[in-house]
Amino acid sequence: MAKENNAQEFRFSSVDLIVFAWEKKIPLIIITGIAAIASIIISLSMTNLYMSQVVLFPAPNTSVSKYLLSDQYAGRVGLLAFGEEEQTEQMLQVLQSDQIKNRIIEKYDLMNHYEIDTSFKYKYTLLNKKVQKYIKFKRTKYMSIVIEVLDRDPVTAANIANDISNLVDSTMNRIQHDRAILAFKLVEREYHDVASNIRNMEDSLNVLRSIGIYEYESQSEVITTGYAEAINDNDQRAMRLFEEQLNLLATYGGAYMSLRDFIIYEKRNFADLKQKYAEAKVETEQSLPQKYVVDVATPAERKTYPKRSIIVMQSTLSVFVLGYILLLIIDIIRKNKKTAR
Repeated sequence: MAKENNAQEFRFSSVDLIVFAWEKKIPLIIITGIAAIASIIISLSMTNLYMSQVVLFPAPNTSVSKYLLSDQYAGRVGLLAFGEEEQTEQMLQVLQSDQIKNRIIEKYDLMNHYEIDTSFKYKYTLLNKKVQKYIKFKRTKYMSIVIEVLDRDPVTAANIANDISNLVDSTMNRIQHDRAILAFKLVEREYHDVASNIRNMEDSLNVLRSIGIYEYESQSEVITTGYAEAINDNDQRAMRLFEEQLNLLATYGGAYMSLRDFIIYEKRNFADLKQKYAEAKVETEQSLPQKYVVDVATPAERKTYPKRSIIVMQSTLSVFVLGYILLLIIDIIRKNKKTAR
């Protein structure tokens, strides 16, 4: 029984609302009509905006020098592979950087293009807000990046989107190149220092060879054997000759072995350093694309914004509902006042 009463009350309330709307149809029609006309006029005054998009994938952060020159580069990522989440986030940061934004602002004179008063105190703040509104970057679930540009000129929108895409390569390559140059200079200095040390030590070794020290171990063995034979034969002349050679070995043999061993050690290190030098040089000279462009931006044939029919419908419906609620509130207030009297 209680459920039936609730249903009747609900039905009665609904009927009352419909009856009330019918009673107030004239003001509701007037309000809704005015809203419809106003929304049509406003929507027609809005500037048509056209959207162009570039879809791209980041390339992996692969060292070209290690990939091409090193035989021991384990876990390498192919040069033709797509980048992963980390590379996508890095590219988004670069796209949002002031370097790219300022170059686009300068090239397309966006201050005048967006009709910003140059005498306005906060013109750059307003310009940045316009750029953020009309130029957007977003990551898709497939780890690609979409560059969206809205503009009243479809050709300009496409050009800006493509230029931003192109600036990614130059910006990221410049950042990497600056770091690669510093690394190359460090390796280059060390490379030339080690090469110079090896040359100096080899010159010193050649001086020792010129005075008769060629190979300490074999020489000392031969001279010692000859000296022993000369003693057995009581050959004084040979003994003096071998004694001179032994004295020479005793004086310079240690220096010879030290130089020889150190040259061998330095040449082993120099081989590794030469590899690093070659890799660092390749890094400074590389300029590979940092992205794979899936779709380039083309001028849109149809406007993206505003959707005038949707704007008119939403505005008209909103005003109708708001007007209805206001009329209902006014009617309730009036009835309460009469009841209070």
